[in-house]
Amino acid sequence: MPQIFDNIQLRLFDGLRAVLPEAEACAFCVGYLNLRGWGQLADFVERLPGGDERHACRLLVGMHRAPEEEMRALSGLRHGADIMDGPSLARLKRRITESFKTQLEFGVPTDDAEAALRRLAQQLRARKVLLKAFLRHPLHAKLYLVRRQDPVAPLVGFVGSSNLTLAGLSQQGELNVDVVEQDAAHKLQTWFDARWRDELAFDLTDELAALIETSWARTEPVRPYLVYLKIAYHLCEEAREGEREFRLPRPFRDVLLDFQEAAVALAAHHLHRRGGVLLGDVVGLGKTLMATAIARVMQEDDEANTLVICPPKLQPMWEGYLEQYQITGRVLSLGKVIEALPDLPRYRLLIIDESHNLRNREGRRYRAIRDYVERNEPRVVLLTATPYNKQFTDLSNQLRLFVDEDQDLHVRPERFFQRWTQDGKTEAAFIAQFQTSTHALRAFEHSPFPDDWRDLMRLFLVRRTRQFIIKHYAKFDEAKQRYYVMLNGQPAYFPRREPKTVTFAIRQEDPADQYARLFRDEVVGVIANLALPRYGLANFLVQNA
Repeated sequence: MPQIFDNIQLRLFDGLRAVLPEAEACAFCVGYLNLRGWGQLADFVERLPGGDERHACRLLVGMHRAPEEEMRALSGLRHGADIMDGPSLARLKRRITESFKTQLEFGVPTDDAEAALRRLAQQLRARKVLLKAFLRHPLHAKLYLVRRQDPVAPLVGFVGSSNLTLAGLSQQGELNVDVVEQDAAHKLQTWFDARWRDELAFDLTDELAALIETSWARTEPVRPYLVYLKIAYHLCEEAREGEREFRLPRPFRDVLLDFQEAAVALAAHHLHRRGGVLLGDVVGLGKTLMATAIARVMQEDDEANTLVICPPKLQPMWEGYLEQYQITGRVLSLGKVIEALPDLPRYRLLIIDESHNLRNREGRRYRAIRDYVERNEPRVVLLTATPYNKQFTDLSNQLRLFVDEDQDLHVRPERFFQRWTQDGKTEAAFIAQFQTSTHALRAFEHSPFPDDWRDLMRLFLVRRTRQFIIKHYAKFDEAKQRYYVMLNGQPAYFPRREPKTVTFAIRQEDPADQYARLFRDEVVGVIANLALPRYGLANFLVQNA
């Protein structure tokens, strides 16, 4: 009578453990292979001689369709055998390899998992374990065959529902039976061999070993410098993508400097991906010209017209830029937005110059612009050299012009939530108290930590300082001892700041000389001893003093 292994009264792992110590070879067919769970069987497999199929553990992993693929197959017009062409095979091989890679990347690394993975890689290289992926058709069978030196039952099989995972072998409810009768066991061996030798069963032994050896479980430590390079590579991913997708309009090819072109490329990427960008380069780096180039990019790529909102003194300059670079659009003074915006048609790109003037979201001008954005959904470019003044909400209020306060930003204020959990509070308590997601803009507004705000602004901000430009884009003229960048083949020098002292006469004996009175020793002493906060003096009043 066969034994039933349901992981309740009898565990399948115990059945395998009873026969594997005497094994000369084994053959497993599973629908899923848990790489980290290999440690359960690694000691038994280590005893195998290895080297070829007759003395190794052969692992055959089947491919099963995702539910949506199964529905497409059932509803298709063709009901015969699937025709497996070259691209389809390559896609399936890539998918199963990616599934192994995902396993390695998922979850918290542990010492036990590291030891199991390293052991598996060694056994793959020693050919004690041979791995194939069966791709002819979806295969979800579970079969474990063990060949051993035994006069009564040299071939033992186990058939049922258990995959090669910790749960499947030991924990979750399953249904498996052993096959000790030799005729039935040899029929199972024949079934396995036919699929193992199928021309669409591809060997992945070396591929899996290489994946493990280049993962976190590798035996050779990674050089810290390479880790640093990989971090830098991923942090600048959006900048690289922006440059790949970007084409500078012809009128700007001999006008923009290299650092300006890079900013336009990254800003255009942010616009397409997130609907808005804050261009915050310091004064004098050409934000107006860069924003004009962005408008021309949007006009050529998306046929977008442009609305520019700016302070009154900048209106003539902007009108000149739009005319010079043939931008279809309009310039509106910030002082007229309340009256004009409700009646304006839709503009697909909105540029707001000096956007730091809109730090207060309770203001009437702010609400008028926000209402226009909500109605017309333009992409938004904010220009300011001083995005942050007194408090972090200066930043979030500007972002709120085009970012919904409850939108999932796919990033959260990690330092804030570290402090939150240290205080014994849960994320659920935060959501209940503030009625917002942990990944929303409103969540960041509760964080006092600068690093959280840096993580947020990295999604929307393009900002370079003069020293950054000099370090990464400029060359040094030894003769003139000045930095420069090239424009149309000619050097454009950075201005050199030379502080100068301006002196003026003070008539100490004249009581009407206000400067003489200001610089008296007693006045200078009082000022020198002051210790006042820069902003918000009223917050530091002593009550009842």
